[in-house]
Amino acid sequence: MLNGKTALVTGSTSGIGLGIAKALARQGANIVLNGFGDVDGPRAEVLEAGAQAGVRVAYHGADMGRPADIEDLLRYSTDQFGRVDILVNNAGIQHVAPVHEFPVEKWDAILAINLSSAFHTTRLALPGMLSAGWGRIINVASVHGLVGSTQKSAYVAAKHGIVGLTKVTALETATTGVTCNAICPGWVLTPLVQKQVDAKAEQHGVSNEEAQRILLGEKEPSMQFTTPEELGELAVFLCSPAGGNVRGVAWNMDGGWAAQ
Repeated sequence: MLNGKTALVTGSTSGIGLGIAKALARQGANIVLNGFGDVDGPRAEVLEAGAQAGVRVAYHGADMGRPADIEDLLRYSTDQFGRVDILVNNAGIQHVAPVHEFPVEKWDAILAINLSSAFHTTRLALPGMLSAGWGRIINVASVHGLVGSTQKSAYVAAKHGIVGLTKVTALETATTGVTCNAICPGWVLTPLVQKQVDAKAEQHGVSNEEAQRILLGEKEPSMQFTTPEELGELAVFLCSPAGGNVRGVAWNMDGGWAAQ
């Protein structure tokens, strides 16, 4: 379905980003990975996922908090594959503290990586998509782009901002072959969330499994984590012909969290 297309997925060396990269590779898209930590493992996983389609996988270690790095990432992606057809803005960090105790440098970093990076990638990728007459921009927001939670002021502000950016981008491209939508997961057992599970286990003196149940029970009626694979399949749908008139949507996959 996506043979000959190129997908740039930020923050894709683990978790949600890796799940989406693998799903797009299965459909034949060449992939540009981005992120910190181990690269060889994720690259091998994506190559395996796209092996039947003969996909190619590139990697760029841009720090998504730095506009100059992001410009280099887009240049690199274009040099490797011609242009970016599918942009998945997934890079994100988290810090938990009350508003009046929130470290200013953490606020700035979260806004830069979770929100501003998506603006920079979008402004740089959009001209090529418009000239090609086709493109997909998928912003990985969060259920926290729709509702709030205590202790997460910067994250919630950034994710609400991503939803707003998604709507404006969708409206500005509404008569073109480019679409822009947001995916809003609830709890996904990524390394980021596992840290919160570990903290809860320590706080309550319970097992990891019990800590997961406590975490899910607070917010997610389904009592189960959304998986990176499920989110990847949603991204595939948004890239398909069936998703061609889905524009400016904040699509929550959250086990009923926002329905409460």
